[in-house]
Amino acid sequence: MRIAIIAPPWVPVPPPAYGGTEASLDALARGLVAAGHEVFLYATGDSTCPVRTGFTFERALGTVSTGAASELAHVVGAYEAIVPWAPDIVHDHTLAGPVYAERFDLPVVTTNHGPFEGELRALYRVVGRTVPIVAISHRQAELAGDIPIAAVIHHGVDVDAYPAGEGEGGYALFLGRMSPDKGVHTAALVARDAGVPLRIAAKMREPSEHEYFATQVAPLLGDGIEYLGEVDRFRKRELLAGARCLLNPIAWEEPFGIVMVEAMACGTPVVATPRGSVPELVEEGVTGFVRSSIDGLAAAVHAAGELDRTVIRKVAAERFSIERMVADHLALYRRAIARHAARAA
Repeated sequence: MRIAIIAPPWVPVPPPAYGGTEASLDALARGLVAAGHEVFLYATGDSTCPVRTGFTFERALGTVSTGAASELAHVVGAYEAIVPWAPDIVHDHTLAGPVYAERFDLPVVTTNHGPFEGELRALYRVVGRTVPIVAISHRQAELAGDIPIAAVIHHGVDVDAYPAGEGEGGYALFLGRMSPDKGVHTAALVARDAGVPLRIAAKMREPSEHEYFATQVAPLLGDGIEYLGEVDRFRKRELLAGARCLLNPIAWEEPFGIVMVEAMACGTPVVATPRGSVPELVEEGVTGFVRSSIDGLAAAVHAAGELDRTVIRKVAAERFSIERMVADHLALYRRAIARHAARAA
């Protein structure tokens, strides 16, 4: 099968540091090639995913100053490059792409990596009339309401690329974005209550992230609470392997949260709040604990040390492998191709 994947133009594929969407697209592209398919990834020129690639922008545009015109230029360039390649299916991960794609006689599917809310709700309601929409968790699909969801496909990771750790560092780890939605300050309060060191590895580039850090996180630093800055994917894996647990006290309906799967791939338990996809990703008492209160989370940080890290890594390999993710996507692609052929007949 010839499969074109269109990534957003904001972050390279794979991401050098923070970027869950782009990490997932890198895994998908690699996995499809490993399964014997041809892949054309349209991303940015600084992407290093080892498949056939094309780009409009030589460097990723970043997430601070982005606009619809830039994404549309990226999308137009993508379809100009992809259509002559004659793909069997296009998997478009941009916002504008599924709308622009209607002018071409191609089967297209799209994945929404964010929440179905606000202006996006109206957009996907229209897109869903002609383009199959993929949700990345059952909770995200549930919150989509009347928007048609063609499939729910959890992200996958290359478990073998993650080191199996024993949690020898003894610290809890927060890994993500410097945002109140991610609960960085909550993680600090939990770690302090538990009497366990906390290492915070978080992206902090945007003005709102700097403001949140200065007002709510910086005052909590010290006495074992340490901010490391943003780390690359290799340092991230080292930190995950050495952590007692991943502390993920999110305060929003996060559609997925691939960092939890990455932690499990290292054998590291996840301690998180029951928001978004958390209850469907974390197996209570097996791969981690789901708690609502500061006290409950602090107790779970201690209990995490009793979980079998070998079992956690095994669960990650069974539930969140690249092979499973690829198989799920191929099944969707075949349905979309058949649907397109039937409509054209």
